[in-house]
Amino acid sequence: MTAHGASRAAFAAARERLDALTDSTSADAAKLAEELAAVTALLDREVSLRRVLTDPARTGESKAELAGQLLAGQVSGTTADLVSGMVRARWSGPRDLVDAVEELAAVADLTAAQRAGTLDEVEDEVFRFGRIVESSTGLRAALTDRSATVPAKTELLNSLLGGRSNPVTERLVVRLVTRPRGRSLEAGLQTLSRLAAASRDRRVAVVTSAVPLTDVQKQRLGAALAKLYGHTMHLNLDVDPEVLGGITVRVGDEIINGTVVARLEEAQRRLAG
Repeated sequence: MTAHGASRAAFAAARERLDALTDSTSADAAKLAEELAAVTALLDREVSLRRVLTDPARTGESKAELAGQLLAGQVSGTTADLVSGMVRARWSGPRDLVDAVEELAAVADLTAAQRAGTLDEVEDEVFRFGRIVESSTGLRAALTDRSATVPAKTELLNSLLGGRSNPVTERLVVRLVTRPRGRSLEAGLQTLSRLAAASRDRRVAVVTSAVPLTDVQKQRLGAALAKLYGHTMHLNLDVDPEVLGGITVRVGDEIINGTVVARLEEAQRRLAG
């Protein structure tokens, strides 16, 4: 999440507590994710509640006690304790608390995928889903239609992903689409990709090529990018015949363009100059 000041420190502490919980093999990361997502929905819906839980005039203990009372019997003791610890801290604004709980829910689900050895699969599926949405204006319109009900959107996503995708992918995408919280669908998918990469301390490179890369080419490109950026890189691969040849690599906001089209355009600029 993007946070400043008090919220940054509060989130860092909450993330450490979550990591400590999920490092234990006895903790059910998927259940944690589900319950944290439910808390996110509650806080997002109840404006006055999140204001009370982040009110700097109230003591941390009083806020933690209130959170514990509200969540008792609704979520597990582990989740209630985690949220109570979060509201003890100082937050720069009420929305920051909701953003933090939501991100922890996604991290917990990705941890469940990592434990199952399917994190790579989830990363790839989130990326491919983004590409499908990008290429279909009708699908994007249906998924972002504010007048559409949550059951209708869920049913549509189930028809697209149900039985074809990892359960973690399906849960993450359904939550993102049905609870956008003011974000664009594209921004939400990018955040999920970033969190998945960060779970293994690696960065994401979006690679567009005219034809599919061979395994050897992927290994060489991954090694070259890791050396360049000083991080292990996860390659999200896309094929675009209009590139004509070569590849384009995007890492964050930086684009490394090595396509034939780019070289032709540069030659044309030089000739025109």
